This record gives sequence, structure tokens and C-alpha cells, in this order.
Amino acid sequence: MPGMGTIVHTSRIAIVREKGPTRIARIEGFPEPVYYGVHGGIKKFYKVEPEKEHAATLDHIVGAVSA
Repeated sequence: MPGMGTIVHTSRIAIVREKGPTRIARIEGFPEPVYYGVHGGIKKFYKVEPEKEHAATLDHIVGAVSA
């Protein structure tokens, strides 16, 4: 088992803004992109109306922390 300070993985991710609040993340090793955007209360807070709603980065962070 690796000790403290041993790097076990380096994430390589490129995120590009597509249009408005929509961003596309391309994660090395995965063929499908991940879309980020706004929805529900988040779009109301920022007063934006996206063409298509996507999960926000906040949704992914909360999901990862609660797993």
C-alpha cells in the first residue's frame, strides 16, 4: 500500500466553455465528455436561462463528498 506523500493518480482534465454557462470537461481515459451548467435554483440565482440544463459543478462536488 502506498505511503503518505506517494502520488497514486494524476487527473488530467480539460474544461472548455461551450456557450453561456455550459462547460464541457474531457477527462483523460474516458471517451464521453462531462457537461456542466446550471439548473433549478442555481439558474434563478444567476438569472440565466440556458438552452439546456446540466448538473452544476457543485452537484458533482456534493455527490463526491457524500459518497
